[in-house]
Amino acid sequence: MARTTQATPPSTRVGTRVGYGTLLRTPGAWTFLVPAFAARLPFAMLSLGIVLLVVDTTGSYGLAGAVAAGAAVAQAAVGPQTGRLADRHGQAAVLLPMIVVHGFAVAVLIALALGHAPVWTLFAAAVPAGASVPQIGAMVRARWLHVLRDQPSAGLSTAFAFESVTDEFTFVIGPVLATTLGTIVAPAAGLVAEAALTVVGGLAFALQRRSAPPVRAASRARRASALAHPGVRLLAGSLLGVGSVFGALQVSITAAAEAAGRPGMGGVVYGLFACGSMCAGVVFGMVSWRRSPQRRMLASYTLLVLGCSTLWAMPSLTALALAGLCCGLAIAPTLISAYTLVEALVDAGAKTEAFTWLTGAIGLGLAVGSTVAGQVIDRHGPTGGLLVPLAGSALGLAALVSWRGLLAPRAAAGRRVAGAVPGSAASVLEPAGLR
Repeated sequence: MARTTQATPPSTRVGTRVGYGTLLRTPGAWTFLVPAFAARLPFAMLSLGIVLLVVDTTGSYGLAGAVAAGAAVAQAAVGPQTGRLADRHGQAAVLLPMIVVHGFAVAVLIALALGHAPVWTLFAAAVPAGASVPQIGAMVRARWLHVLRDQPSAGLSTAFAFESVTDEFTFVIGPVLATTLGTIVAPAAGLVAEAALTVVGGLAFALQRRSAPPVRAASRARRASALAHPGVRLLAGSLLGVGSVFGALQVSITAAAEAAGRPGMGGVVYGLFACGSMCAGVVFGMVSWRRSPQRRMLASYTLLVLGCSTLWAMPSLTALALAGLCCGLAIAPTLISAYTLVEALVDAGAKTEAFTWLTGAIGLGLAVGSTVAGQVIDRHGPTGGLLVPLAGSALGLAALVSWRGLLAPRAAAGRRVAGAVPGSAASVLEPAGLR
């Protein structure tokens, strides 16, 4: 029998901790989690793979960052629209054509770069490659909403924590894999692996239709975008800063490793940054938090800014790796809190779209961060590039602090938010607790 907020007081239900073991025993979970991992691993490989390939063929970090940014901007612009289409028409109907386009676009980009084609053609290929990146992370979160629709909100919180840990694990494995293949096998090998994983993992994920959210008639009729909610806009804007940290660090760490005479270590150093986030995410998901997601996000975002403030001063690659590891500890808690908050702000028919707006914002911030860092590195070296994460995260925190009142759910305390899934975080969060 489905649980409701009337049957159990919100305070009791929010305080109940659901462990990872219980979560992973959810019927049908592994059938979509395994292919989803393979399909989302390329998300952490595409930008770095482009940087490695373009740097090798042109020698310019600025151009490499700009081409990677072109792909990231396209992903940020198109991703939310694909999320909206998935809400209306189903995930498989959107995934299948995107997978085909992505594989073809990446193949064209590789051929153009290796053939030393004009610079504009690299951008022409990178844009469709980025635009066609499948939004697997958002779709997996939407599936958790579906399979946990009758479970306590603590289960959903644990699921979001698990997904953030999985995201960070891909950023541990992905950069190492892309760098290793790109430096040891061939400059294009990282992108070849990225395209292959996208196609194989994406197809396998799309075929798992039993766990996919149903297409609702109300979703098809919906006209308003999830971005119409000011709280969603604030969260997306603040995550631009998080994305700038990702993008600037990818380029800056690659340049720092090259300057230190150890180019193959770039992926390892960036992987340690992601490893810090992954470890923090594991712990974060195991705690029964009493403070609101808004307060948790403000605290973790503040720690992120403090961590970024040390990166530029590190005297060696080893010191940079350790500083990056510490800085990464704030990433997963920030993202988990953001996804928890956005789930409470939008109706059931717009969940996937809302998640993709956050993912797209991170991608757009990554684009800006990699572009700015690449230009700064060409002029002032890796140390200058490491100031970009500090600037981007500081701007994101300023926006979050200034307009944090927009993150209060739209229902009174103890009442369900309109359109929320029964038993979800949206049905139990109290506005007073977010102020």
